[in-house]
Amino acid sequence: MGRIFEKRKHKMFARFDRMAKAFTRIGKDIAIAVKNGGPSPENNPKLRLAIQNAKGVNMPKDKVEAAIKRASSKEEKDFQEVTYEGYAPHGVPLMVECATDNPTRTVANVRLHFSKNNGSMGNSGSVAFLFERKGVFKFEPAKLNLDDLELDLIDAGAEDIERNDEEIVIYTKFTEFGHMLKFLESKNLEPKSSELQYIPNTTKELSEEQQDEVLKLVEVLEGDDDVQAVYHNLA
Repeated sequence: MGRIFEKRKHKMFARFDRMAKAFTRIGKDIAIAVKNGGPSPENNPKLRLAIQNAKGVNMPKDKVEAAIKRASSKEEKDFQEVTYEGYAPHGVPLMVECATDNPTRTVANVRLHFSKNNGSMGNSGSVAFLFERKGVFKFEPAKLNLDDLELDLIDAGAEDIERNDEEIVIYTKFTEFGHMLKFLESKNLEPKSSELQYIPNTTKELSEEQQDEVLKLVEVLEGDDDVQAVYHNLA
């Protein structure tokens, strides 16, 4: 009984950590959007996108409004978006997206995470060629009628559409991301998330033990406050 309780408690804390990380990530997205385009969602497409993604992770409305207000103040820090590259154990390439108010601190921390977990940080361009930057739109199946909209989605830039019981995922080329956003807005369709992601060109098969080594580094990187997302090519 005690072991079952511990497992449930561990899962609960893990879910809380993921939610807290998602709120922090979107808070930074909101800050960057407001600094670049102002606090009005009507006139700021990047802010509209961040607010939409906040809804997708059930971020409370008051937290979203507080983030916009903070970002509008002169005291709020300026966040820079930077991406670092490197290899995890067993030659698995990683792309590490960050949003930071102190790039010197961030690059030092990211380098330390790599070195402490048997990885190696690379120069700009060292692994980026192994990925393609794509738009990724995720929907709950009940909120998107593919039978009616599939052809329109393809016309709007959908390169690939994946469907399972839990979600529908639409992929676009980097250059079609804005076009798809406009199409979805015109149809009043709200995805759970709309993001640009690094999608690997090929995937790598490893043993379970080797995968654990890679995922340990990924988990450490994702736990860093300055890291927004980590991409790899594990199968």
